[in-house]
Amino acid sequence: MARILSATFLLLMSFSAFAQQVKVEGYFLQDSAMLGERVGYVLKAQYPETHQILFPDSSFNFGDQVLLEKQLFSTSTTEGTTLDSAVYYISNFSLDSSIYVALPVYEVLPYDSIAHYPLEDELKLKLTLDSIPEELQFKENNVYQPLEKETNWIIISLWLGGLLVILGILYFLFADRIKKFFAQRSQRNKWNRFEKLWDQKTGDLLKEPSIDLADDTVGLWKSYMEDLTEEPYQEWTSSEISEMMEDEKIFDALRGIDLIIYAGQTPESEEATNYLKEVAKSTFEEKLIEIKNERAD
Repeated sequence: MARILSATFLLLMSFSAFAQQVKVEGYFLQDSAMLGERVGYVLKAQYPETHQILFPDSSFNFGDQVLLEKQLFSTSTTEGTTLDSAVYYISNFSLDSSIYVALPVYEVLPYDSIAHYPLEDELKLKLTLDSIPEELQFKENNVYQPLEKETNWIIISLWLGGLLVILGILYFLFADRIKKFFAQRSQRNKWNRFEKLWDQKTGDLLKEPSIDLADDTVGLWKSYMEDLTEEPYQEWTSSEISEMMEDEKIFDALRGIDLIIYAGQTPESEEATNYLKEVAKSTFEEKLIEIKNERAD
């Protein structure tokens, strides 16, 4: 019997010494709080680094308290002793005047675990205001405070949808006119550029005739005519162009540009360049009429 009592005493003494190796501290960050107010509870555990300690998580039963957030801090170990700490932010919904909380930490053993509790800490419940002034004071403020309005995406979607429908109807009704308008505008812009460049080149050619300038002038005219008619003017000779257009004066005008080089400026020189310009202008006007009269696809 004495041996059993002795063994039991030694076992209890060793367990007590083993448990004392884990020190737990828990306390609230404030003494009192109103119902449902967010309050921080600090839980610290100091233990040998060879031990494995777990802190409560969201599965822990907090009773009348609701866990809002758990904030962990970095583990620190000094000379074989580890310090862990966490802050539990809870809301108290108990109507008791005071609550006492002691969150445990758990020491994991090979086949079991031991819960280590700190001393309970008290949190008092605030049920009334600290003080009520005898006379209520209101702050005067007659400045207009604009209220933010929520965006009504349904109305915006309906408005955009209606706008797209209207644009679609307008395009269906006026697409042909719009296309013709931009096509005619494009041709007018091309004519203005051609006319300006033609007057410049023919003026230089009449003042200082040269083979290169004559080639550039004829090439400019053929290029513009090719763009208007979509015919290969650049590949045709002067006689072929005259025959295709059924106009002998075009042949004489093109040959007249060559005479500017070899015979110098003559009364017919300016007449030749002016005639080619008139032919281009006449073809341009016919192109505008063609665009106006063409049917939509």
